Amino acid sequence: MSQGGWPAGCRFERESEIRVYAIVRSGGRQHKVAVGDIVEVDKISTAKVGDTVELSTLLVVDGDSVTSDPWVLAGIKVQAEVVDHHKGQKIDILRYKNKTGYRRRQGHRQQYTAIKVTEIPSAAK
Repeated sequence: MSQGGWPAGCRFERESEIRVYAIVRSGGRQHKVAVGDIVEVDKISTAKVGDTVELSTLLVVDGDSVTSDPWVLAGIKVQAEVVDHHKGQKIDILRYKNKTGYRRRQGHRQQYTAIKVTEIPSAAK
């Protein structure tokens, strides 16, 4: 144990550090992103590598202030740059019914786009 009764390897964010992140929607899913993060989202077919895309925002956390008002968030778009298009891991789908000879095998590989978050606009204006 170190000072204060906390374990030796335990680190906490200092009050002076401001953590800015956002919850964004892309492809029917929600992702928590911060500036500099690389995130895999469902394929954005209209975007080419190097293009800039805008993601709709559901929540913005800027230090102690949390913005979830839909009217304010309608004007905030997270900017991201397309890094790569690739396929995910293969998923095997097997169907089998006992004593009837029914067997079906199917596979699937999801298409993904890797994006790097470049800017999260602040809600306070």
